[in-house]
Amino acid sequence: MGSQLQQSAQTLVTEFGEQRVLAFFLVLARISPLFLLAPLFSSKMVQPRVKSVLAVGLAVGISPIVAADTRLPTDVLAIAGLLGKELLVGSAFAYTLAATFAAISVAGSFLDTTIGFSYGSLVDPVNGNQAAVLSTAYSMIGLLVFIAIGGDAWVIKGLAKTYDVVGLVQYPSLNHVVTGATAAFTGIFTAALQVAGPVLLALILTDAAFGMVTRVVPTLNAFQVAVPAKVVLGLLLVGASMPFVANWLGASLQEDVRSALETLRIG
Repeated sequence: MGSQLQQSAQTLVTEFGEQRVLAFFLVLARISPLFLLAPLFSSKMVQPRVKSVLAVGLAVGISPIVAADTRLPTDVLAIAGLLGKELLVGSAFAYTLAATFAAISVAGSFLDTTIGFSYGSLVDPVNGNQAAVLSTAYSMIGLLVFIAIGGDAWVIKGLAKTYDVVGLVQYPSLNHVVTGATAAFTGIFTAALQVAGPVLLALILTDAAFGMVTRVVPTLNAFQVAVPAKVVLGLLLVGASMPFVANWLGASLQEDVRSALETLRIG
């Protein structure tokens, strides 16, 4: 098996040249985290074989362009360092984009808990995790909006632009990468409140109104009345807020791509 791999590697180097083969694998290392973290690209609904073909295809298309005027080192330690750097750059870029979709899922979880849907849960087909009704619905709608606005093209263009910021033989500032990842993580809760805030406020006011009614009419079984009313009101408000969620997602995606590129600064 080892001799076959060595022979295959030697054939690749002979046919395409040492520099092209190195550039291909370095670009592939930067692209790979997209299929682990980025929205749509990391979806469990996409077969691993399809992801592999897409990753290789993107690497084949991008590597000749970004390595046209670059001389890559050929010693083992330098190549290992560049591969690690490429994985870090790709992960930082994909993680920033994944934070937005995590915020959408968290917003759905807030509403599930408030309305009462958290008692029952489903398997979210987007990320393969167990999630309640509205959390799954928000994830699916977010994915549909992502496809409708051409988010996949934005992500690929943003990935290509990372080479303008950090080339194949350049290293990003680790401090800026850590700061950007921390900001993306801490912004998930704030973004989730922005998405679910209006519906949450309306449901809280509904709970307060039923509490006042219970004080005035103690014989009324508020629980039996409040739960169906909150479900109906919550679903109506969620449906009414979806156009605003779609606009928010489009604006956030553009902002995330810009923020990811700003994070990847040369150290």
